[in-house]
Order: sequence, then C-alpha cells, then structure tokens
Amino acid sequence: MRAVVFTDYQTFPSLEEVERPQPGPGEVLLKVAGAGACHSDVAIYKDFVEGAPGAQRPAFTLGHENSGWIEEMGPGVHGFTVGDAYLVYGPVGCGHCRACSRGQDTYCENAATMPYLGIGLGRDGGMAEYVVVPARNLIPLGDADPIAAAPLSDAALTPYHAIKNSLPNLAGGGRFALVIGLGGLGQIAVQILSALTGATVIATDMKQDAMERAAASGALTVPGGDGQVAAIRALTDGRGVDAAFDFVGATPTIKTAQASMAQGGRFTVVGIAGGTTEWSFFGTPYESTITNTYWGTIEDLYEVVDMYQAGQIQPEIERYSMDDALEAYRKLESGQLSGRAVVVPHGV
Repeated sequence: MRAVVFTDYQTFPSLEEVERPQPGPGEVLLKVAGAGACHSDVAIYKDFVEGAPGAQRPAFTLGHENSGWIEEMGPGVHGFTVGDAYLVYGPVGCGHCRACSRGQDTYCENAATMPYLGIGLGRDGGMAEYVVVPARNLIPLGDADPIAAAPLSDAALTPYHAIKNSLPNLAGGGRFALVIGLGGLGQIAVQILSALTGATVIATDMKQDAMERAAASGALTVPGGDGQVAAIRALTDGRGVDAAFDFVGATPTIKTAQASMAQGGRFTVVGIAGGTTEWSFFGTPYESTITNTYWGTIEDLYEVVDMYQAGQIQPEIERYSMDDALEAYRKLESGQLSGRAVVVPHGV
C-alpha cells in the first residue's frame, strides 16, 4: 500500500510503498477514509532534531487525524462490524496509569518509557491506505461523513478540551471569549464557543479571509497589528475578556492575550510556537490564570462527535488524493491552505 513516510529529521516526507499492516491483539485494521495534515506533522519532519523534546524517531507513517471503516479485527476484538465508520483517538499511552485510565493518554504518567506518543506520532499513522489502531481508540461516526470528520480528532478535540476546562469562566451573561489565531483549530474554536456558551466571541488574526470565516460563525473580529489590544478591550467596554485561547503560542500572541484579560479571567495557551512571557503581581489582573492544554481525552472526542453529528461544528476541508498528498504538505508549509487538508486514499 502507499503511505506518506517521515524518513529522517529535517527531511521532507516521501510517498512510498509499504506493507499493509496486520492488527494484533486488541487492535483493528481501518481502511482509511480521511487523514488530516496538521502543522504538528510539519514540526516532526522539519523542526525537530534527534533528542529534542517531542521528537519521534523515524521512520514511520505520518497522520494523527484519522477516520476510516472497519476492515479487519485482531485477536480478542469483538463488537465491531466490518464497514462501519469510526474516528480515531490519536494519543496512545501505557493504558494502565491513572491518566490513561480516565482516557487522557496525552498525560500518560509513563510517556517517557513509551516507544511513541500516538498514531502518526512515532507509531505508523493514517496517511496511508490502511492503519492499525487500538480498538479502545475508536469513536463511532454512525452515518456522518467520515472524510470531513477526520480533522475532528485534533483540530476539534484540542480546542474543545481547552474550552471545556474554561466553561466556568464563560457561564452567565455579559461574558467575552477571545480566540487568537484563526487557522483550523481557531475556526472550530469559534464554532464550539458559539454552540456551548452565550459569550460574545472575539476573534483576531492577521489574515482578512480567516477573520471573514470567523465572522460567518458569529464572531466579532479584530485585525492583528497596531491597536489590537485596545480594540479588543473596547469591545468589552474596557473590562477585558473572561477566557482567552491562543492557538498560535508565539510570544507576541501570548502578550496580546495577557493584555486583554479581565480580572478572574482564564488564559489558555494551546498553540506550541514556543513563545514565552513574564509575570508580575501588579501587571496581572487579580485572580486571573495562565495555563496550557494538550489535545484532549477519549471522552472529549465522543462529545466532539456528538456536536459534529448535531451539525454544531463543521470543519472546512480541502480534499487531496494520495497522489497529491505531498502537495498538501507543501501548501501547508507555505500557508496556502484556507481549510484543513484531508488526504483521501481511496478516492476523493
């Protein structure tokens, strides 16, 4: 079968012929419906070097945003029907620590001893015709389109978890939420906030077309650049926002969020651009919180699928055949994509 393979650090991936995998005990073979191309993939092959935090040793198939149809079940697996559609929870932890027992493999207590972080993150992923996944990591899609659903496993799960943790800050009237960075995750964050809260959503980005899409989902938009913070605070009558979500994570975006906070607000850094910040007692709104999150839980992904099936969230995707999979990554690198690139191995 064909697969997009990460062959070496700081090397563009290649489209290769590899053996079709076989499911082991407790595993399922999926015929891949869709595989989302994510900036994390680009970091894997472009930015990381051996030994760096988060670096995964090559070679392996990329793709941690996956959906597919049941093709074959491994020993000991029951309760699935060949041909049914599922979304894949990407993180894979040890399976027996406290974090994994609550479905939060992202915070596995034994991550340092694991040979990989997840499907497509050290372990062969779904940017291929077939992928093997633990049966535990499958969330049923029912009649929902599995190709359009593929990005939900990261591009929706990650903002959903961050927003869910911040819901107490957005409960009640007159609340404001700020979304910084309107790529794939930021656009879905606007949709999730609009569906789950009554807060006024403020969205900001440097790209006009990205802001227009966020406005279509109900957000008030503020362009990046000079006067950005003043404009955000003006929309809140000077009080500041109750919850902020930075989907970039660079030093300037972190500082923008900090300067926009209300007293008692919660600011979550979601993007991993490596930004840093400073804290001071009198320069920080009283009882405000700065935190970070990484991906989400299996339970969260079930709830994301519920929202998708109810029509509350809908990722904007661009479909690519397997022949064009590498082109999808080139466009992702160069910033030419307006939606999430989804590779469709068995026909666009």
